[in-house]
Amino acid sequence: MTTQAPASTEVELRIGGMTCVSCAARIEKKLNRMDGVEATVNYATEKAKVAFGPDVSVADLVATVEATGYTAAPPRPATTAPAGPVSDHADDRAGDHADGSAADELAPLRQRLITAVVLAVPVVAMAMVPALQFDNWQWLSLTLAAPVVTYAAWPFHRAAWTNLKHGAATMDTLVSLGTGAAFLWSLWALFLGHAGMPGMRHGFEFTVARGDGSSSIYLEAAAGVTAFILAGRWFEARSKRRAGAALHALLELGAKDVAVLRDGTEVRVPIGALSVGDRFVVRPGEKIATDGVVVEGASAVDASMLTGESVPVEVAVGDTVTGA
Repeated sequence: MTTQAPASTEVELRIGGMTCVSCAARIEKKLNRMDGVEATVNYATEKAKVAFGPDVSVADLVATVEATGYTAAPPRPATTAPAGPVSDHADDRAGDHADGSAADELAPLRQRLITAVVLAVPVVAMAMVPALQFDNWQWLSLTLAAPVVTYAAWPFHRAAWTNLKHGAATMDTLVSLGTGAAFLWSLWALFLGHAGMPGMRHGFEFTVARGDGSSSIYLEAAAGVTAFILAGRWFEARSKRRAGAALHALLELGAKDVAVLRDGTEVRVPIGALSVGDRFVVRPGEKIATDGVVVEGASAVDASMLTGESVPVEVAVGDTVTGA
């Protein structure tokens, strides 16, 4: 007599703190190094699909992700509502439910972006247009650029420090190093070099020439890069949120519960309790809970969302139907 290997368990974790694709690759690599774990991390959806054996728990998976410098949490419980279902033979389970949140998750990012744009525009203008460079303009430029490089760019610095502690580098590391180097050099030039002298001017030329580095400041680079990167992050986050909302709306169109036949009696159960081999009832006008094969009865099925057909499709015994 032989025993079968225990089946693996699957869980979908919500990942927080990822800022680029390399972050997802790092998390996936760390999870896959665990014994009996197979993981796939999706940066766009900020989720990790993990299959693991009996020797690993969800808490172990979360701890591994957190040790990598990110956050992880199991998916929120899905809510159920009435649904509707010609008697079918279930072939597969229904899909996952998207998470919804009433809180404005983009508010902190939007606030930093507005701050960066409002303060960075005059800094860049003064550096690029010599006519705007009045006496001691460089000190006003420092005053405006400092909040951009510190407050607005703080998520980049924080992520860079977190990755540094784990011996890794991401795009945040490049942004933090670039803006930090430009800002620190400008501080040195202003306080210890010649850039802080009254009457200092920055010429704008299309040629490259050797000059006195101690009289050059790069505050416009530090502030401008921060504003541009924050703008890209905000547009990316807004697009991901809208795409997630659209997917959630599509998932909400599916059945939430189903009438399963148990010993000849109909029992209403949540869609998550439906398993392969179950028979469930789908009445005319109701939604089909999941993919299956008709084993009894006949009806017309609205397949317009899949095929675009405006006329319902007739199905009978032996026909395959698609859920939802």
